[in-house]
Order: sequence, then structure tokens, then C-alpha cells
Amino acid sequence: MTGFPMRPDGPTRRTMRSTGSLLVDNIGELVTNSTGGAGGPLGLRRDAALLVEDGLVAWVGPATDAPAADRRIDAEGAAVLPGFVDSHAHLVFAGDRAAEFAARMAGEPYTGGGIRTTVGATRAASDDELRATVRRLRGEAMRQGTTTIEIKSGYGLTVADEARSLRIAAEFTGDTTFLGAHVVPAEYADRPDDYVGMVCGPMLAAAAPYARWIDVFCERGAFDADHARAILACGQAVGLGVRLHANQLGPGPGVRLGVELGAASVDHCTHLSDADVDALAGSETVATLLPGAEFSTRSPYPDARRLLDAGVKVALATDCNPGSSYTSSMPFCIALAVREMRMTPAEAVWAATAGGAAALRRDDVGVLRPGARADLMILDAPSHLHLAYRPGVPLIRQVLHNGVPQ
Repeated sequence: MTGFPMRPDGPTRRTMRSTGSLLVDNIGELVTNSTGGAGGPLGLRRDAALLVEDGLVAWVGPATDAPAADRRIDAEGAAVLPGFVDSHAHLVFAGDRAAEFAARMAGEPYTGGGIRTTVGATRAASDDELRATVRRLRGEAMRQGTTTIEIKSGYGLTVADEARSLRIAAEFTGDTTFLGAHVVPAEYADRPDDYVGMVCGPMLAAAAPYARWIDVFCERGAFDADHARAILACGQAVGLGVRLHANQLGPGPGVRLGVELGAASVDHCTHLSDADVDALAGSETVATLLPGAEFSTRSPYPDARRLLDAGVKVALATDCNPGSSYTSSMPFCIALAVREMRMTPAEAVWAATAGGAAALRRDDVGVLRPGARADLMILDAPSHLHLAYRPGVPLIRQVLHNGVPQ
């Protein structure tokens, strides 16, 4: 894609300086997400080891067959998993909406209107202030096992502010998403068509060099199907991949529009008709579920069981943002998915790793197989089951990103 920056979330084999080989061994349970053999959907291996060279997985196999290496990490019988892939996050913002959260907990409904509060604070913030917020939240996520994260714009809603949001986001990840169509800002409240024209014109031109994806909040009170289609088509025309916020606040056309346009992911999927589920099941579009939003807004949770039983590919993500889901914790989302959305622990772990990778159309993360990035975590637990079994407990003992301990 013309103008797209090199992924800063992990250098390639050619650009990464060699640090020698590293063996992670004495692994009690290894989640590979490689389903070519035994081990179920998670590709589980027992009593395993893993070799890292030049930031990539070079070998996976029984601990008894482990090759020699320059350095060694003893997993001490613990579980090792691929790093989480958080495919939906809004990290470039300023301000705080804790009072809004408190009001919701006191019974006020969530409408999405608070986005404009964050827009005002974000416009007033300096680049350094925005960068500091992204760095803080990115660090939080990494400490909780997230090694790949998508970051959206959407709290600037001017040409200059959307471009700078994406420029800052691109310092932290290669999966950046232009969300100029988050809501119609106050100054365009009576002229939504004019705002859509600006999004498709000068705003897209300024944002595209820093973006991999384009997204639209297709909901009542935000953008209708016609506006969403026009914006996404303009993004596709300049080489951006499609993502879509859809069917969060109520039934609507967003999910089927995303499938029609070949979106990599439609996100939220809280209110789905049978036709929506059928469309997803017959497509390559991933349904990305964001249980942190339902937790924080006291809204109904998506029915993940219904989607999975229909054969839909499901991802989990945090939706980290200051208004409706201020969490950077993928383990928390896994626990919610198991408890509230009828996913099994294995399904939730897959959705938070390989599922997130599918939502970003990435095959180099979310798995631990030769050739994949050496992004992994060692738990303070013997099994992936503990991520849901022990909610709220800091179970991530160590994280490796591109083979480098963090």
C-alpha cells in the first residue's frame, strides 16, 4: 500500500539485529494454535520447548528433543501461549470519562454521545500528551500479554487532528485504522453530508499515509449505511482495508454491509438477526466481540455461542477507550467471554490470539509455529484454563515480543 509505514510492532527478519538463539523449555502446556496435528483447536503440546532465532520461532517440539541455544528460559512447567492480538483499540485520546461511567452505573443509559467530550479534550492536547497516553496504555497491554495491537484514530475529527492521531499511533503499531467517521462532530451537526465529503476527501488524503485500515461507526446517531458505504469505498480506492463498527446499539445494516464489502472484521455484533449470522457464516469476515464494552455500559453481551455454532470466525478484543471500555486487559475479556458469552476457555483463548490475527489478516502472529513471530507469554499457571478460571489475577509471568523479553 502506497505510503504505509514499516510495521513498528516488530521488525522483519532482514531488519532485526540478531541476538543469537533462545530456547524456551520445560513448558508444561504449549498453545500453538497450529492445528495440523493433534492437540485440538489450540494445537496443544505437553512437555514442550520452543526455539527462537532472529525474532522468529525456529523450532517447536518435545522438550526431550530441544536443540542447543545461546540462551535459555526455563518455563518451570508453566503454560506458554502466543501473545494476545488486540484487534480493536482506541488509544489516541486525551481526558477522562470516569464521571460518565459512574452515571451509567447509577442507571443512565449508554448512547455513544460522550465521544464528543473526548474529541474536545483530544483536539486541545499536545502531541506529547497524546503520545504519552498511547505509550502508557500500550505498556499496560504488553504487561498483560498483548504483543500486537490495532490502534484507531477517531477522536480528532478534523483533517489535522486525524492525521496527527494516526501519525502518533504508527509510532506504536503497524495496524493503524482511520476512523474519521466515528461520529459527526458538533460543528457539522446540521451538515452530515458535508462532513462525509470531508472524510472522503481531504481527511482521507491526510490520514491514508499513516493508516492500514479504514473504519466507520455504522449505528444510529453516527453514520447510516449509505454514508458508511461511501466512506469505506473511498478508503478501499486508496488501498485501505475495511473494518466496521456494527450492530452495537441495536439491529442495523452494518454487519451485512461489512460482509458485502469484504471487511476483514465487523466489530461489536451485539444485536444480530438470523440474516446477519448467515452472512457472516458464509464469508471470510471475522466477528470481533468486545465484552469490555458490555461490561462498562451494562448492555447485553453478544451471543458468541450462536456465532460459533453457525461456523462464524470469532475474535475477542478490548475496545480500549476512555468512555465505553477503559480496559487494556485481554485476560479480563477472555474471562468475560467465558462467563457471559458462553465461550469455552479454549474458544476464548483462540479468539484472543489467532482470532485477533485473522481479524487483522495477519498470519505471522497469534500462532507459535516455525516462521511466526516469537511473540509469546509465560503464565504463572499450568494451563490456559487459568485465564478464565482465575479472573483478575496477574497471571502473565513474562512476555517475549519478537523474541525479546519485555
